Amino acid sequence: MALRSGFARLLCKQADAGLQLPKQAHSVALVGAPLSRGQKRRGVDHGPATLRAAGLVERLAGLGCQVHDFGDLNFTPVPNDELYNNLILYPRSVGLASQVLADAVSRAVAAGHSCVTIGGDHSLALGSVSGHARQCPHLGVIWVDAHADINTPLTTQSGNLHGQPLSFLLRELQDKVPVASTGDTAAAAFALVPQLPGFSWLKPCLSASDIVYIGLRDVDPAEYYILKNYDIQYFSMRDIDRLGIQKVMERTFEQLMGRRQRPIHLSFDIDAFDPSLAPATGTPVLGGLTYREGMYITEEIYNTGMLSAVDMVEVNPLLGSSQEEVNATASLAVDVIATCFGQTREGAHTAFDELPTPSSPDESDSEEQVRI
Repeated sequence: MALRSGFARLLCKQADAGLQLPKQAHSVALVGAPLSRGQKRRGVDHGPATLRAAGLVERLAGLGCQVHDFGDLNFTPVPNDELYNNLILYPRSVGLASQVLADAVSRAVAAGHSCVTIGGDHSLALGSVSGHARQCPHLGVIWVDAHADINTPLTTQSGNLHGQPLSFLLRELQDKVPVASTGDTAAAAFALVPQLPGFSWLKPCLSASDIVYIGLRDVDPAEYYILKNYDIQYFSMRDIDRLGIQKVMERTFEQLMGRRQRPIHLSFDIDAFDPSLAPATGTPVLGGLTYREGMYITEEIYNTGMLSAVDMVEVNPLLGSSQEEVNATASLAVDVIATCFGQTREGAHTAFDELPTPSSPDESDSEEQVRI
């Protein structure tokens, strides 16, 4: 166990050396993050239980993974969690819950596991990416989502923190910029992303070149400005239509690993899929990924041998109009995670060295000899 669980730790240490590591996921830590305060809709905190009920643990075990299910983290809501700037919802609750998650992910990766965080809303990436980066500071992030989730507390229109996690993680948005004052004093300098109550522990850990988006189709004006102004690589659904998913993945890996091999953090929002496939989610947008495109993304990430952590977020069983819709959404999420760890559409097969040979003549041959 000690030797096999060293896979993720070895990946983090040797990625910069450009070594191609084994693809087999030896040890998977499953962390439930029932975080719902990053948005307004009830039910997303039931996501972890829904994915377990859909057979996630059994599916991973069937792929040969050693699954360590650490259960659900306990996120205690902060009483009197007042709005920040009269707009941002539950900043203290989200900030402190993300700190708990960051500690859990960091421990899991340090212990040698590939960490799978099941949520919960997408604000949990504040914790999962931060915790992963403590152990693998040169990681790259593939963000599969209909939304960019890079609004700042000063640009968000909804006040929901599940639409803002990347703005807190991006170093370039923490740089102080000069702002001319209205008086005669010298210009002051302010960070583009203010520090929220409950966020004092959080330090930016990503650069713009560390992120690639796949599946965008609902981007706010300020987010579009950030993507363009900071030269962040993204592939919208139009880009996928134009280039094809194979070329999108080739360019993704060229961006993240063109110069060096490094660990990959996949943050996958189920609303990246078309709502016809994943209806039980909070912010569905028409025109999303097909099943084949989604599976191709994760198959190719698995084939790099560099996947180190996965988020699966925004499965909300209370938003399906029927149990069939809930089951379809949960089953799709399980397929995504399983494909990250070796499930393929060609079948996930155990080792098969050679075909068996008969040890005695076939009965039909004996009957034929008697007849003759």
